[in-house]
Amino acid sequence: MTQRTEAKSKKDVERELNPERLKKRLDSLEARLDTIDSMVTAVAERIVKQPLSVTITCPNCGRTIEIGVVGNERMMR
Repeated sequence: MTQRTEAKSKKDVERELNPERLKKRLDSLEARLDTIDSMVTAVAERIVKQPLSVTITCPNCGRTIEIGVVGNERMMR
C-alpha cells in the first residue's frame, strides 16, 4: 500500500511539472487577473465620476466612521 501512495505522488508531481499543463494554468491565471483588473478599473472609474460615501461601524467600540470620497465631476440631477 505504501508503494501505491509513493507511485501516485510521483505521478502527480510529474503531471504538475508538465510544461504544457503549466502553460495552460498560467494562461488561465493571466485571464483571471485580466478580468479582475477590468472590474477594478470599472469600479475606480465610477468612483472618480461621482461621490462615494462609506459608513463603517467598529465591532469593538461601536463607533461609526464615515469615509467620503469626492469625485472630479459634478453630480448630475
